[in-house]
Amino acid sequence: MMTEKKRNFQEDAMRYGTIMGIFWTLKFVLFPMGMTMPLLLMAFFLLTLIVPVAGFFLVRQYRDKECQGILSFSRAFLFTSFMYLFAALFATIVHYIYFRFMDNGLIVNTYQDMLNQMSTVATDDLKPSLEQFQQALDIIATLSPLEISIQLITQNIFYCTLIALPTAILVMRNPKKH
Repeated sequence: MMTEKKRNFQEDAMRYGTIMGIFWTLKFVLFPMGMTMPLLLMAFFLLTLIVPVAGFFLVRQYRDKECQGILSFSRAFLFTSFMYLFAALFATIVHYIYFRFMDNGLIVNTYQDMLNQMSTVATDDLKPSLEQFQQALDIIATLSPLEISIQLITQNIFYCTLIALPTAILVMRNPKKH
């Protein structure tokens, strides 16, 4: 029975994580397209802000459908973390494919062009910040698609672990005491 529960917990986390991963993938498609169409870039950032809300609704759905409305804090935190982990794994595959086969320097070149334009009109106060941005851009330009993908999955796991804490607090529901 314990193996059955554990297996279902992991399967459920994978299923819900896949849903979140598909959302992240669709959201990510907007990012490179947003390099040439600012409205799409804004949509990407807005959808990024929706991730914690979508995560909350997915975990609440898990609580209500799979756990009969009862979910402890620790189980909610663990489920949310696993769900985001599987979403991050899903999205990382897409990130790798994009940066390996499709990007061809689009993102770095677009940022470089923006930096060059800003440098021509920058005040002396802004120049040190632009130099720092240039140094960061130079480092990013040297990364391989695999290194970029690893960096992105690391960021996703870190931020989603932080998001999992308030999600678990909001979603947890203990059995009613009679």
